[in-house]
Amino acid sequence: MSVRHKGNNVLVMQSGGPTAVLNRSLAGIVDEASDQRALGTLYGASHGLAGLLKGEFIALERTSGATWRRIARTPGAALGSTRRKLGVEDEPVVLEALSKRDIGYLFIIGGNDSAETGHRICVAANAAGYPLSVINVPKTIDNDLVISDHSPGYGSAARFVALATLGAGRDAEAMGEESPLTVIEVMGRDAGWLAASAALARREDRDAPHLICIPEVAVVEDQFLGRLEDAYRRHGFAVAVVAENVRGPDGVLGGNTDPWLVDGFGHPYYEGAGRYLAVLVARHLKVRVRYEKPGTIQRSFIECVSRTDAKEAELVGRAAVRYAVEGHTDQMVTLMREPGKRYHCTTGLASLERVAGQVKTMSNEYYDPSTSIVTDKFISYARPLIGSPLPHLGRVR
Repeated sequence: MSVRHKGNNVLVMQSGGPTAVLNRSLAGIVDEASDQRALGTLYGASHGLAGLLKGEFIALERTSGATWRRIARTPGAALGSTRRKLGVEDEPVVLEALSKRDIGYLFIIGGNDSAETGHRICVAANAAGYPLSVINVPKTIDNDLVISDHSPGYGSAARFVALATLGAGRDAEAMGEESPLTVIEVMGRDAGWLAASAALARREDRDAPHLICIPEVAVVEDQFLGRLEDAYRRHGFAVAVVAENVRGPDGVLGGNTDPWLVDGFGHPYYEGAGRYLAVLVARHLKVRVRYEKPGTIQRSFIECVSRTDAKEAELVGRAAVRYAVEGHTDQMVTLMREPGKRYHCTTGLASLERVAGQVKTMSNEYYDPSTSIVTDKFISYARPLIGSPLPHLGRVR
């Protein structure tokens, strides 16, 4: 491909698992780009990279302002998403599709796998002499993007998990001997941020959760059983929250080492660790144990959208456009927490190469392995991200 003048049209993609505020970033990009005289026509790729490879573009300017305001409040991915991995053979196809529409600016709303996609497209464009600005807009409920303080999408999912755990705890407490124990399995892949958020509504020792299992710390089965039994004996009920990919000292819990799914980026998914632990507890204590696995409702429950999360999702979308117009490329927008007692975040930039394929795990200061519960430092970190205060419930006894 020969070198030519930089086009000024814009393409937006959404990638990976959706969040409750993913479309806030999309709406922020569209609104900000519409105000930039340097930018031309706005397009969206249908189902991310899959649509880009097929040249399936959506003219975003045809959508009314009133509709965009509704889209901004809608969970999921309005353009459609994908987990398709970019192959070497795809790179010239991508550049040809971008060239046909005179695309000079590419915005990818996604996580660390999307950062890899953005970086590779940028490198391929440079090698081909194709002028292209690539800016990634962060999102993931897993909160595992490196360099950024946190990720848009996490606060709303964390709010859901905290409220779901609060409610499940009161249900177990009410049922007592009939079904006193609950194991809740939540998303998070290789990091425990979402599981840890279960503790954000906890106000006293008997409140759920009574222990949390995260991928960063191996689950010792006897220790798990002992701590859950101790909480059950003390309170008459107990709730454990388990991240989906927690491991034992020797690897996958239960001995089944074959994943039921490996996605295009090589991430393995195993049959529920939470289910395995729930069965283990039931056999050990000879009581009914409820096993709960909320699934995609964690990232799509509209009534649990965090105001902070929604605001910041739009913020990073708008910032991406401004950074691109300023001449930045091969970068991801980051959120930077300002020092001080009052919570405030600003935006920054991180190289896509530094973000691609990396996972930000929970630091030791946020989780106490001796109690299987989070620390006060984690509560201070995460509580501002979930928006308005969580309810303070009462008890007769």
